[in-house]
Amino acid sequence: MTDSVPSGRRDIRQSIVEFLGTFQYTCFHFSHKGQRVNDFAELSEIEGFTPQSELTLVEDPYTEKDARLHFLRIRELVGATGDRIDTVQGISAGLSLYESVSAEEARRSSTPAANEKATPEGSKPHAMADYSFDAPGSFSTLLPPPEQPAPKTIKSMSLSPWNPPPYHLRQRGHHLYLQVTTNEGEQHQITGNVTGFFVNKSSNSKFDPFPKPSKSYSAHSLLTLISTLSPSFESSFLALQEFNNRKDPLSTYQFSNALPSNPWVVPSPSSPLSNHQSDLTRTQESLLVSGLENAESLRDWNEEFQSTRELPSETVQERVFRERLTSKLFADYTDAAVRGAIMVARGEVPPLNPTEARDAQIFVYNNVFFSFGADGVGTFAADGGDEAARVATGKDVTGVRAVNQLDIEGLFTPGTVVVDYLGKRLVGQSIVPGIFKQRAPGEHQIDYGGVESRDVVAENEAFVPVFEKLSKAIRVKKHAVWDKEGKRHDLEGSVETKGLLGTDGRKYVLDLYRVTPLDIPWIEDHWVEGGEGDTTESSIASYPHRMSVLRPELIDAYWKLKMREYVSAELANRRQAKESTQSSSTEKTIESGSAVNGSEDKQVTNTSMAEDAKDQTPAKSEPEPERIDVSKFTFALNPDVFCGQAPQTSEEKENYERDEAEVRAACDFLRTRVMSDLVHDLKEGDVGHPMDGQSLCRLLHQRGINVRYLGKIADLAKEHDARLESLRSLATQEMVSRAFKHVANRHMRHLPSPFATSCVAHLLNCLLGTDFNEEPVAEIDETLRSLYPEANFSFSEVTPDSLRKEIEAQVHLRYRFQLGSDWFSNVKHPQLLREISLKLGLQLEAKDYFKKDSALEGHPLNQLTNGVSKHPKPNGASSGGKKKKKHGDKGSPASSTLSVDQSAPTTFRSENVLNIVPIVKEASPRSTLAEEALEAGRMSLEQNQKELGQELLLESLSLHEQIYGILHPEVARYYSQLCMLYYRLEEKNAAVELARKAVIVSERTLGVDSTETVLSYLNLGLLEHANGNTQQALGYIRHALELWKVVYGEDHPDSITTLNNAAVMLQHLKQYHESRLWFEASLQISEKIFGKQSPNTATLLFQLAQALALDQDSKGAVNRMREAYNIFLASLGANDKNTKEAESWLDQLTQNAVSIAKHAKDLQARKIRRLNFTPHVSLGTRPQPQVGQSSTTAENGDPRSSIDLDSRSIDELMKFIEGGGESSKQATQKKRHGRSNPKRRGGPTGAPIGAIA
Repeated sequence: MTDSVPSGRRDIRQSIVEFLGTFQYTCFHFSHKGQRVNDFAELSEIEGFTPQSELTLVEDPYTEKDARLHFLRIRELVGATGDRIDTVQGISAGLSLYESVSAEEARRSSTPAANEKATPEGSKPHAMADYSFDAPGSFSTLLPPPEQPAPKTIKSMSLSPWNPPPYHLRQRGHHLYLQVTTNEGEQHQITGNVTGFFVNKSSNSKFDPFPKPSKSYSAHSLLTLISTLSPSFESSFLALQEFNNRKDPLSTYQFSNALPSNPWVVPSPSSPLSNHQSDLTRTQESLLVSGLENAESLRDWNEEFQSTRELPSETVQERVFRERLTSKLFADYTDAAVRGAIMVARGEVPPLNPTEARDAQIFVYNNVFFSFGADGVGTFAADGGDEAARVATGKDVTGVRAVNQLDIEGLFTPGTVVVDYLGKRLVGQSIVPGIFKQRAPGEHQIDYGGVESRDVVAENEAFVPVFEKLSKAIRVKKHAVWDKEGKRHDLEGSVETKGLLGTDGRKYVLDLYRVTPLDIPWIEDHWVEGGEGDTTESSIASYPHRMSVLRPELIDAYWKLKMREYVSAELANRRQAKESTQSSSTEKTIESGSAVNGSEDKQVTNTSMAEDAKDQTPAKSEPEPERIDVSKFTFALNPDVFCGQAPQTSEEKENYERDEAEVRAACDFLRTRVMSDLVHDLKEGDVGHPMDGQSLCRLLHQRGINVRYLGKIADLAKEHDARLESLRSLATQEMVSRAFKHVANRHMRHLPSPFATSCVAHLLNCLLGTDFNEEPVAEIDETLRSLYPEANFSFSEVTPDSLRKEIEAQVHLRYRFQLGSDWFSNVKHPQLLREISLKLGLQLEAKDYFKKDSALEGHPLNQLTNGVSKHPKPNGASSGGKKKKKHGDKGSPASSTLSVDQSAPTTFRSENVLNIVPIVKEASPRSTLAEEALEAGRMSLEQNQKELGQELLLESLSLHEQIYGILHPEVARYYSQLCMLYYRLEEKNAAVELARKAVIVSERTLGVDSTETVLSYLNLGLLEHANGNTQQALGYIRHALELWKVVYGEDHPDSITTLNNAAVMLQHLKQYHESRLWFEASLQISEKIFGKQSPNTATLLFQLAQALALDQDSKGAVNRMREAYNIFLASLGANDKNTKEAESWLDQLTQNAVSIAKHAKDLQARKIRRLNFTPHVSLGTRPQPQVGQSSTTAENGDPRSSIDLDSRSIDELMKFIEGGGESSKQATQKKRHGRSNPKRRGGPTGAPIGAIA
């Protein structure tokens, strides 16, 4: 054994607990040469320990906690745990579909042909054989197929009713009593004590917890004891292990440092996938985990957070331990806060101030302080009331996360989580010591910053150093503010950002919701200040709140712009000074010239001055690049301008006006440049297009654009051609879904929780169910309604017409965008339903809601017998039978998971909303150590230091997995990056393995249908193809395309690349006709998006011509190549290389077509010369870029040069076609190295897989 960073005693212990031959041990210690080894010691700290030394496992006596945890562990091992009902983790939480996708392709590939020897390679089955381009997406794509139940090793295993042990038996070492029923039907009462477990003499009616005299069964491990009691246990347990081993470990790991993803479409409650089993111990797990007194679950969260922040971080080992503990602590706190928030929202936690109004009430549960994200005490009355308070809580989480990431020594933040649940927003914070302390008269509750709505400003010199560091990092200018008496106070941060000196002596920063300036043009254009109850027309049309601030990403982008301007100005000044020096040197002496050079010392650094002098003297070597001293460059903004500050003196007013001008310039930068640049990049295909609302908002945020500008983005997209139609439709869909979310939250906010599903179902019927029922009626149980006489059931009065008008009003109010009169008919219903479900946390029953007869499936005429249809069809299959949909060859594996309605003819019913899960925003920081290792590895690879780069990448991988745990979104993203880096290093097997992990972890943490999961599947398919597993690759590509249909629909701009990749893979399998169809589908989308005369379309025509030639359609190949040539000629000119190459191809294809037609008449000459291309003629596959990721540009920067065709010359290709042999292949390989990567999304797919930026 050797010692390393993670290889301590604890890691060896964990390995033993998980190892197949030793997992029955949970309570033990190690000894070395008869001496006990400290559980927390590193191996290197053990005296006399060498790589050849042995550690001996010694069984320990059990404590009461050890016995409880051992029982839980054995229950999991033997498969005795039933399904868990968790308030945080919803139905099918952490689901992964990877194994079912892989298994389906393996099943297809293993299907024997009727005569395998006689079966040509091109006729073997493949994943794309029955794929339909026109079939809509099916929700069954998001469901796992039914599987066989796991082997049963034991009938039941639970705590005995005789628990807990009496006092006199506790003194004798009894910890707990168990009740076990074996598969043979025998029931055994078992005592757990300090020595282990033994069968006692108790029964259901008699208590005698001492060993049986006749059959003295006992063992240190409960697993060993059960195997002794049940003859069939060993065989069934072995079968269970084999069953579990068929699954990928990543798909079964428990979550430790992240919340699992909750799918929005889940199986029906009657499905085998949702089978609710009887398990008595499920109700006892809180006792088993937390103990009788429940004291183990009560933690001082604030002390843990701050103590972790104060841990040393000098060495790498210290940083690893600190960041690992931080990640785990944030995950534990988030889990506890979400559980508490759900209980508060459901009214199960009593408030600390029950006499206050509901929105002003505060709660404490599990040492977490909860409050509503509403303006209960009037703090935001002047800024928008409840709307402003809701926004402020979300911004506060973002600010806390930024401060946590900066990790400023001496500055502390409380743990902060925001939870949206059942229309309510709750904020959970760790309790800061002293925040509830009663201050002496004259003392402020806050020690630094604004108090009492900025009327009073507190100052404390102790906070200045730490706030100065914070302000410098987030580019906040030190500025003056004035209190209500006109007294000036100089603050390092916003007046809203407060400092509190806790009773523990630590300096806490609070209220970080306004660390950036206001977007003042937006406020001036759309905000009208009005008191509550103001019904004037201007007030009603006003933006809901005044908390419209700029994003930190925009401040960073603007800082970079100002930095470039500063550097450019310095370079211009230097060149001007240099030119004046050179001109004066012709008239003056050398001494006077030296004096001029000396005068430049005020503008440049000594290093720069030396370089200038070197440039002025003749030298044979080239001058070094000019360097600019940027230490004098400063940039910071005042976040308190336009916030009612009243400067007193003329100097103060002048400085204040200057600060206002700087903020306005930043706002203008957003409006005039950032948004237009984004739209331009999307139009030109410079970045990956978003697929859904989440990826669109993430792209906007990356550019520093607020979501309130969705209307502006939609307008800008509308001004351009059809290539931005996807952006416009996505922006419109996102605005509608967000407007619906606000409407639904308003109705659910004060609604009793039993009516939440009825409310959601009725609103969905009014929005998406009018095609079937134009006048839906809300389902309300009148018996339940009578129990809540004061509840607001206004949702039942909503009609489709009133809901549409309210959505239109909300969209105009929040995004300043006018929905057209036909917006409802243009919106994509399945995709809109998905967006709404994700925003509200809905988990809907899997069902084809938008099939015309879906609402009648539950009527008596269409009743099912025992849940099985008389005429089963694949989910989503068309009744006409013209098109086969996904899984049509499976005999409907998901048919048992899809449900039918039972009575009312409405699209959505309350029982279709199976669950509502919380939407969580948390403030955990990223690991700086893991990111530093990744960046160092990349730099080493760029410097051609391959071995060092690989070592650093492996170290970064190890750090990611140690710090975050394997199941974490950051780890999934790192796997995706690393797999592409490894492919470029020619480590194909490692790249495929990392891509596989990226898929599984993405599914379990981000969602089975998240955009990142779709892209992970696409890249896995490309890597499998590059590794020679094309059949498997096509299975992954198909699944990604089916997900794409659910997420976006049809004809996404980036799908052109994917369709081309699939076509190339089919050519590799010699499926030439199938490949031709995929190229035609790609061309059809390109013509719709880019137009028929676009160079992108011409490129696809060029590829299609090659595919037609491979399919022996010489006439079609000539026609398509002629179309490509004409487009190239018209758009690029006759001298462009693409035009010339297309012309050469056209001539040769025409000659060969004539030759084929001529020789076809001669029945004697059957050896005609045919265009028998190989797949190498077609362009290679290319990976899909992440949303918003830049695609690689052509070397010379000319967009036209990015439209690259086949890299070989026409002469070489014709030699190869006519039997040129290996020489042509070698020439081809040599020329391929010079191929440039296409720039446009609709361009060719000729770049190698590793060419992604």
